[in-house]
Amino acid sequence: MHRFHRLIRNEFLKLRTTRSPFVVIGAAQLVVILGISGAFVSGKDPGDPETVLLAFSHIGIVSIFSLMLGITAVAGEYRNKTVTDTCLATPSRGRVVGAKIIAYTVVGVGLGLLATLTASAATAIWLNTKGTSLDLGMPGLGRTVLGCVVWNVCFAAVGVGVGALFRNLSGAVAGALVWIAVVEGMVGQLIGDVARWLPFRSGAALQGLPSPTGAEQLSQWGGGLMLLAYAVAFVAVALATSMRRDVT
Repeated sequence: MHRFHRLIRNEFLKLRTTRSPFVVIGAAQLVVILGISGAFVSGKDPGDPETVLLAFSHIGIVSIFSLMLGITAVAGEYRNKTVTDTCLATPSRGRVVGAKIIAYTVVGVGLGLLATLTASAATAIWLNTKGTSLDLGMPGLGRTVLGCVVWNVCFAAVGVGVGALFRNLSGAVAGALVWIAVVEGMVGQLIGDVARWLPFRSGAALQGLPSPTGAEQLSQWGGGLMLLAYAVAFVAVALATSMRRDVT
C-alpha cells in the first residue's frame, strides 16, 4: 500500500515539474472566459437565470482539457520514452495505471473546481457591467456546477484509458478531438437520437440545460450514469492493455 501511495505521489510530482499541464490548465481557463464573454456579448439577457446557467455550463467544456491530460498521463510516457523506467521501478503495471487513474481523476476534480472559480469571477464581472450581480444561491446553479465537475472527472479517467489503448500521443489526442468534433456530430445527423448515448453528449447532459441545437439528450442523472459507465469501461481497457502489451 505504501508503494501505491508513492506511485500516486509520483504522478503529482510529474505534473508539477513539467510545463505542459500548466499550459493546458491555463488554456482551459481562457476557454471559460472567452465562452462566457461570448454569451454576454451576443446579447443574452443578464436578468435571465438561464444566462447565468449557460455561463457556468462552460465548466463542462473544460472536460476536453481533462481528457487531454488523462491521455498524456499514459501516451506521454511512451512519447518521452520514460515508460520503461516506470515499469522497471514498479513491475506491477496494474498499480502503475491504477495510480495514474486515481491521480488524474483528482486532477479532473481540481480542474473543474478551478474552472468554477474562473466562471464565477468572469460571470460576476460581466453581470456587474450589465448593472446586476451574481447570485450563487440561484436555483439550478449548484446542480450545473456539480454536473460539470463530474464531467471533468469522468473524462480524465476516459483519457487515461484512451492513452493506454492508443499509445501514440499525437494520434490519441487527434483521434479524441476528431471524435468529439466530427464523429458524434455525424452520428447525430445520420442516426439521430443514438448520439445522446455517446460520451460527449452524455457529458453535455450533465450541464442540466437543454441542448442548444434542440436535439434529444439524456437527463442529468442519465448522462452522469452513462458517462460513468464509459469511464469504467476505459479504465478496464487501460488496465487490460497495460498488462498485455510490451512497453518497448
